[in-house]
Amino acid sequence: MLGIIHEILLGLLIVLAVMIIESKNFISAIILYGILSGIFAVVLFQLQAPDVALSSIVAEGALFGIFVFVIHKTEVCE
Repeated sequence: MLGIIHEILLGLLIVLAVMIIESKNFISAIILYGILSGIFAVVLFQLQAPDVALSSIVAEGALFGIFVFVIHKTEVCE
């Protein structure tokens, strides 16, 4: 059962990555990236790597915040 869930999550990672690449709106791409990051952390946790999953959450959370900040600053200038 856990193997099926793992395979579904891996397939979802691929679908989300393609959706991010094809996205025309920056905000929706950032939101999809946040979802992708969370699912990636869950996959890492399933692979018995909780330390890597926690560091992934911290790094991707910081990157998510930087993305939001930069998009907000560029929209203010326009």
